[in-house]
Amino acid sequence: MYSGAAAAAGSPRRDFISVTLGPEEAAGVGGYNNSKAWRRRSCWRKWKQLSRLQRSVILFLFAFLAVCGVISYTSMGETWKSITNKSLDDQRTEQEIPRLNLANPAVLPAPQKADANHGDYPELSLQKPPKPPHVRRGPSNLQIKAPRRDTRLKTRHDTMRAVEELVEADKVEKTEKSIISWRGAVIEPDQSTEPPSSKMTELEKPSPVEPEDQKEPVPINERQLAVIEAFRHAWKGYKDFAWGHDELKPLSKSYSEWFGLGLTLIDALDTMWILGLKEEFEEARKWVANDLVFDKNVDVNLFESTIRILGGLLSTYHLSGDSLFLEKAKDIGNRLMPAFKTPSKIPYSDVNIGRGTAHPPRWTSDSTVAEVTSIQLEFRELSRLTGDEKFRKAVDEVMKHVHILSGKNDGLVPMFINTNSGQFTHLGVYTLGARADSYYEYLLKQWIQGGKKENELLEDYMRAIEGVKKHLLQRSEPKKLTFVGELAHGHFSAKMDHLVCFLPGTLALGAHNGLAADHMKLAETLIETCYQMYAQVETGLSPEIVHFNLHAQKGHKDVEIKPADRHNLLRPETVESLFYMYRFTGDKKYQDWGWEILQNFNRYTRVPTGGYTSINNVQNPSNPEPRDKMESFFLGETLKYMFLLFSDDIDLINLDKYVFNTEAHPLPIWVPA
Repeated sequence: MYSGAAAAAGSPRRDFISVTLGPEEAAGVGGYNNSKAWRRRSCWRKWKQLSRLQRSVILFLFAFLAVCGVISYTSMGETWKSITNKSLDDQRTEQEIPRLNLANPAVLPAPQKADANHGDYPELSLQKPPKPPHVRRGPSNLQIKAPRRDTRLKTRHDTMRAVEELVEADKVEKTEKSIISWRGAVIEPDQSTEPPSSKMTELEKPSPVEPEDQKEPVPINERQLAVIEAFRHAWKGYKDFAWGHDELKPLSKSYSEWFGLGLTLIDALDTMWILGLKEEFEEARKWVANDLVFDKNVDVNLFESTIRILGGLLSTYHLSGDSLFLEKAKDIGNRLMPAFKTPSKIPYSDVNIGRGTAHPPRWTSDSTVAEVTSIQLEFRELSRLTGDEKFRKAVDEVMKHVHILSGKNDGLVPMFINTNSGQFTHLGVYTLGARADSYYEYLLKQWIQGGKKENELLEDYMRAIEGVKKHLLQRSEPKKLTFVGELAHGHFSAKMDHLVCFLPGTLALGAHNGLAADHMKLAETLIETCYQMYAQVETGLSPEIVHFNLHAQKGHKDVEIKPADRHNLLRPETVESLFYMYRFTGDKKYQDWGWEILQNFNRYTRVPTGGYTSINNVQNPSNPEPRDKMESFFLGETLKYMFLLFSDDIDLINLDKYVFNTEAHPLPIWVPA
């Protein structure tokens, strides 16, 4: 080692440098040779010479750069993955979509917007749907687009809005390959179609619409426009005063709740679609998407929830192809299943959809026969769509049980059944009115829905109609109207509920599907009776219940009305049967009768500020005594059947392809794939 330090006396400051050499360096051995070991020792020496602060700063910078690198890599990886997946999806769409099959095809394409001119009318024209080159299997996530516009405009109706700007036809042609069209509006399937379910391979799927079936469009007419105007007036009241609630109280401009699930809105969804009211439909859809929640601590009636909510959601899914409605249907369907957890498998009447519990009414352990046997169309269809057989199994067990049950009278069933024993109760009373009516309706409609293969259902239906002929048919005086009465312990009553007026339409539907020709003859006589239940009343509106005169009396009509029965709830049954009768016979008188009924609804039940109201007294035209309530079925059934009755388009819900549930929600008929 050597030292080169020096100090000069008298100098104020001296700089010095000290160098220390190891033995090897001092001897001139092992100097710098650019080896890795030398460089490591040199770098480490320099690192040790840095202060602690300097080393900390450097370490922090390295750590920061490492974190940034990881984040950048992740972001770039996701972007590249997205691009790759999109490319793969495009290839799959082009090459494999024709082979995709789901258990739940969306059957009807998108609706025509009310103001879309697709024929003769600028705003509210409806027409037969054009047939696509192919129909995709499966409930694609479908996006409703603006309807295709036709350049041939007519202006026969001054009340209609101006048509939206025209779209060049050739611009639409480019997308027709993957587009399904329904009455002017267009929906394009999303590419994220899920694979088919393997759980329901034994169930048939609706067949695709063949392109050769395409016919000329059928334009809307004046009477249909009047129905649309009535619907919009009713909807205005609901939107203004009861939005999202169960039912409108139009006079008090408020609402009433039953289940707190927006019954009127859900009941009206498919009506809006069929009427072409796209704006109203889209607004209602947003409520379903954002506000319809079934996780509520509330008791609901199994039957009413099934036919109105489950049926309405399934129907709207089939009409629109929007999977939102199928998801909601699955949710409510699962929440209703606890009702079937009974000793006899006959379901309880009430379900708490939030807690998952069920119970009979507080006053009895009985359920009504109509309620437990009129939920089958909906649950069977839910199984077909989801691939989950539990829904169909539960309701099929009910029908098989009732099929072999004793206590029937030539096919006629009592009104009540016990959920513990599974036996009929209150034996000896037979009616086609309240508590039994839709049992007979669903025997036929399940047989039709299932492709006419379930012979037990057909046998029960045919036997029941023979029972009606034998025990319940009578003729009134003086016009000798054929009516359906009731039988109580061997005694005939000339009482007939308005609800029984479903029967002419059901008989006509059976005759249309190949059943006995005398069913149509009976339908013709019964629909005349149902019309007279309106025509012989002062307001031209039927009461809830009538009694027929069996003996001629001077100054008396066929129809007698008791004070407790003279209310009208805006019911649909007569209009429903008029629709079937006109669809199958083409007789214009049925349209004329329906037109009279619509005019009388407007005259005596319409509320100026929006909505329609039930009335207490159909015999007092000057004061029908409004009840301040608009039932959800007025929009879900009555106006829908009115619109269909006035249409001459047999493909506007083709009855060879669809069957209506008892709340007028159309569901597809199963046909072999």
